[in-house]
Amino acid sequence: MEEAEVREQAAPVRPTVRGRTARHPSPKEYVRIAVVLGVITALEVAIYYLDLPRGILIPLLFLFSGIKFALVVLWYMHLKFDSRMYSRFFMIGIAGAVTLYLVVLLTFRAFAG
Repeated sequence: MEEAEVREQAAPVRPTVRGRTARHPSPKEYVRIAVVLGVITALEVAIYYLDLPRGILIPLLFLFSGIKFALVVLWYMHLKFDSRMYSRFFMIGIAGAVTLYLVVLLTFRAFAG
């Protein structure tokens, strides 16, 4: 096989629902996202041990978990490369889950100093 053929097989191009083409991520990109997820997790653990006030700690942890959710859904579940309809379903799901979780936290007064 020629080098160009090997590169094409490593990152195949496939049509999407709207007729556009999307490049499938290479293994190197998956490793890069895994490293980013590991760094974000390390930041979450470090922030937890900084003894920050709960009013700052909880929103920061929410922010980091939202970023991790988006990365996992977009890259590992391939929503970045699929129809936008699937992305909308996940966004509706995460919005509902965050809303429910915030209601529970507010009910138990988790944000009160």
